Amino acid sequence: MAKRGRRSRNRDKVGESGSGRRDQGKRDAKQRGERKQENALVEWTKSIVIAVILFLIIKTFLLHTFVIISGSMEETLLVGDMLVVNRAATGSRIPGTQIRVPGYTQPKRGDVVVFDPPHEEDLKLVKRLIGMPGDTLEMRAKVLFINGEAQDEPYVQHLDSRGDDRHPWMTWQRDFLGPSVIPETYNPTRDNWGPIVVPEEHFFMMGDNRDTSLDSRYWGFLERWRLEGRAVFLYFSYDKDSLKPFPWITDIRWGRIVSGIH
Repeated sequence: MAKRGRRSRNRDKVGESGSGRRDQGKRDAKQRGERKQENALVEWTKSIVIAVILFLIIKTFLLHTFVIISGSMEETLLVGDMLVVNRAATGSRIPGTQIRVPGYTQPKRGDVVVFDPPHEEDLKLVKRLIGMPGDTLEMRAKVLFINGEAQDEPYVQHLDSRGDDRHPWMTWQRDFLGPSVIPETYNPTRDNWGPIVVPEEHFFMMGDNRDTSLDSRYWGFLERWRLEGRAVFLYFSYDKDSLKPFPWITDIRWGRIVSGIH
C-alpha cells in the first residue's frame, strides 16, 4: 500500500510538471505572437514614414504636378490640362526660404515654367519665359522685339479684336526703360510698350494667349528664386468647361495625354 501511494504521488508530480510545462509553453507562444505583432506594426510604421519622406523629397525637389485653371496659355495649355513639372531641371527653392538647390540646367528663353508671382502670395502661375537677364524687350502693335529683332512666335494667339488696352499697373516699366525713352512721356499699353531692359537675376514672363494674360507686362520682372520648375509634359487632360456629367470621365482629351509641352 505504501508503494502504491508513493507511485500515485509520483504520477501526480509528473502530471503537475507536464501541465506546468504546457502552460509555460502557451505563455511563451503567446509572448512570441505579441512580439511578432509589435514588430509588424513597427515595420509598417517605418515603411509609412519612409514613404512620406520620399514623397516630400520628390515633390519638393524633383517633380511636381500643376493643373491649368485659366486660359492665359492657350492653345499651348488648355483649362483642364494636368502637367508634370520638373523641379530638378532648374533647381528648387527650399520651402520658406529664398535659398535654391542648384539644378542641372539653366532656364532658357522659350521654356514654359511654373513660378511664384511677386504680386500675390500663395499663388502659382505658368507662363513662357520670354526675357533673359540683360535682354532689351519691346512690343509694337503686338509684335515682340528682343534686342531689336522681331520674334517669330508660332505659339502665340491674339483673340481680342476690341483694340489695345491701357492698365495702371504698367507704370512700373518707367524704372527700367532703355536710354532712348523719356520716362515722363512713357505711357505703355498691352500691345505697345518698351524698350525695357531685364535686370540681372530676373526674367520676363508672358502668356501665349497674349490678349488675356496677366503677366510681366503688368506685375513686373520675376526674380530667379521664384522659379518652381519647367513644365515638361501633360499626364492627363479633360474639358473642364464641358456640360457633360463627370467630364473627367466623359470628356477626356485623349490626344493630349502624355504629350510634350513646347
